[in-house]
Formats: sequence, structure tokens, C-alpha cells
Amino acid sequence: MSLRALKLKPMKLPKPLFNTPPPPPLRCSSSSGSPPCTTSLHSGGGGRTVKRRAYDGLLLDAGGTLLQLANPVEHTYSTIAHKYGLSVTSAEIKKGFKRAFSAPWPEKLRYQGDGRPFWKLVVSEATGCANDDYFEEVYEYYANGDAWRLPPGAYETMVTLKDAGVKLAVVSNFDTRLRKLLKELNVVDLFDAVIVSSEVGYEKPDAKIFEAALDQIDVEACKTVHIGDDQMADKSGAIAAGIDCWLWGTEVKTFSDIQKRILLSEP
Repeated sequence: MSLRALKLKPMKLPKPLFNTPPPPPLRCSSSSGSPPCTTSLHSGGGGRTVKRRAYDGLLLDAGGTLLQLANPVEHTYSTIAHKYGLSVTSAEIKKGFKRAFSAPWPEKLRYQGDGRPFWKLVVSEATGCANDDYFEEVYEYYANGDAWRLPPGAYETMVTLKDAGVKLAVVSNFDTRLRKLLKELNVVDLFDAVIVSSEVGYEKPDAKIFEAALDQIDVEACKTVHIGDDQMADKSGAIAAGIDCWLWGTEVKTFSDIQKRILLSEP
């Protein structure tokens, strides 16, 4: 029998038992007043808890947010200054530090490489001392994890969010000491990305530094929230990149607040 004479009847596929429509796409809102998108999470066990993940990415500022000073700057500067015969008061140091830190910096980046030129100016302006040995001792003090601390509950919150599938990143105007500090504080491995201004060549509020973080964690801007303590650098910068931002110390005051606003419980 030839192939031409062979007649094949088309097969009829069985109808599906259930007609299941495809899930609706997640919608992202540009408004910072409400969570932009949600993903449902389920916990096991008899009493099932359902949580909605309001964001898929969390960006954290370092100094002043994730990293808190163990002692006030003026106390540290003053204590070390006494070893070099300086008599400047803590009040004078505090005033001089704020003045120097907020002054315009002539270069593109305040923190280039290890940041020594910028910090040497700040220390000199704050104390009136240009002694190189004094500066180096102050600089090295802040290069150690013992000079810093995490806010209460920060580690536990980051572990919980990471376990829930939230991508974590640090986005900081900082010098090359930052990675060492995060390692010594035992949190560097929690982050999917660490974006340091002295490494990427952009400083907040430049939207490019936030975009670099989004690229590395592979999360859309509308599904990401940033936490920082500076209105201009953090809030304005994040919003310019299309990212929601909560100011540390005003809009969120604890890491527990952050967790509750990202993982939303449902009845």
C-alpha cells in the first residue's frame, strides 16, 4: 500500500476537566502611598498564614541607616585628640563636623577609592588639627566593625525578608571600607548586591546608582523600596529612579516596621 493511499484520521484531544484562566498580571503603581505590587506567600502547618509580599526588592542606605555609630563622632574625635595634646571640646567638634560634612565638595565624588582626601578635610575642619598621625588613627578606627552597630532587629528582619524571597542590596555613598565593615558585622552574605559610590562612580541622589542596584538584584523599580535617612540623597534620588522610599527615623523607625510594611499579613 502506498503512502498516498494511506488516510490518517486527525486525533481528538480530550477536553480538560477544568477551564483554568491564566493568572492576571501583577500591576505596579507609581504612587509611593501604597504598595505597588503583591505576591502571596503561604506558610505550612494547620493554621496557615498568608502573607502578601508588597515589594520584591529592598535597598538599604549604610551610614546612618543600616550602620549606626557605636559612639557619637564628637566623642571619638575628642577621645583620640587627647592623645595628641588637642584641647578641642566635643561641642566644637560636633559643630565643625556638621559644617565640613555638608559643605560642597569640588570633585565629582566625595568618596573616591578609600575616601582619604575627603575625610582628611572633614577631620581637619572638625578639630582644627591637620596632624597626619591623628587623622590616620581616626580613619582606621572607623574602618573596624567595632566602631559600628546594627539597629536592633536588623539582622533578624533581613533574614526573614530574604527567606521570603525579597532581594536585598546596600546602596551607599561610602568609600572602600564598607565591604569590610559589612563582613565584620556578619551581614555581607545577606545581600544580593552591595553598591558603593566609590566603586560605581555615582553618588546618591544620582538615579544611576539606584539603577545599578536594580540591575544587580534583577528587580523592577516599581517592585522595590529604598530605606535611607537623607531627604535629598535617599528620598529624592530613589523617587527619581522610580523607586519608593521610606525615610529612616521618620517614616520607619525600626526594622520591625520595615518587615511589617513589606510582608503584609492577610486573614
